[in-house]
Amino acid sequence: MRLVSWNVNGIRSVAAKGFLHWLASERPDVLGIQEMKAKEDQIPAELTSGLEAAGYTVHWFPAERPGYSGTATFSRKPPKSVRRGMGVAEFDREGRTLVTDHGDFLFVNCYFPNGKSGQERLDYKMRFKEAIADFCDGLRKKEKREVVLCGDVNTAHREIDLARPAENVEVSGFMPLERAWIDRFLARGWVDSFRLVHPDQKDAYSWWSFRSGARKRNVGWRIDYHFVSEGLKGSVKEAWIKPDIQGSDHCPVGLVLS
Repeated sequence: MRLVSWNVNGIRSVAAKGFLHWLASERPDVLGIQEMKAKEDQIPAELTSGLEAAGYTVHWFPAERPGYSGTATFSRKPPKSVRRGMGVAEFDREGRTLVTDHGDFLFVNCYFPNGKSGQERLDYKMRFKEAIADFCDGLRKKEKREVVLCGDVNTAHREIDLARPAENVEVSGFMPLERAWIDRFLARGWVDSFRLVHPDQKDAYSWWSFRSGARKRNVGWRIDYHFVSEGLKGSVKEAWIKPDIQGSDHCPVGLVLS
C-alpha cells in the first residue's frame, strides 16, 4: 500500500498547477490532502472528472467556514466505511479529521490547527492534539484496529526537523509544549515512520515559508507526518519526502506498507 499525505494549501489552486498530472505519476493507493479550502460544490469539474477517470473514490470533509481548512481522502479502492470528524464540534466544524477504513488499517487524515495567531489558537491546537491522541488510541484499543495517522501536524519534533531551531523555540510549531505532545504520543505506542526509516537524515523538510526564498534555500520544517500504530511498525517498507513537487508551500510525504 502506497500512502501519501499532502497539505495542498487550496485544492482549487493546486488543481491549476498540475495536480492530476502528479497524481497519475505518483499513483498512491490512498491520498490524504489537507487545507482543501473549498466546499464540494466549488471543486473544479475537470478535477472531479479527472479523479473519476483515474479510478479514485473521493471523500470530502470541508470546513463550515468558506475558504478555510478541510480535508479529503482519495483511494483507488473504495473504503469499507467513512467517518467525518471525531465527534467534537469545535474541531469537526473545521473539517479537520477524516477516517477511512482500508481493511488492514484505518487511515486517519488530519489537519492539525496552527497556533501562531495567538494564545487562543495555541490553546485550541493543544486541545485538538489531546483529543486526536485519545481518538486514535480509542480506534486501536476499543475497536482493535491498526491505524495510520497522517497529515499536517504543524509541529516539528526535534531540532533535526527544522533548519533554524534556536531561532524558533518560542514560535508555535516548535514550542516545548508542542514538541512534548509528540514525545507523549510516541510513548503511547505510535511510530514516526519517516524517522523509523531515516533516523538521522538532515535537511528533510516538508514545509517552507513563502518569504525570502526559503524553499530555494531549503530553510524549512518537517511538520507533515505518517504516524503508525505499533502493530504496523514491521510493515513499514519506505518513507519519503518529495520537496521537488511544487504547487503548495508543503510538499507530499509518503509511506509504503507491505
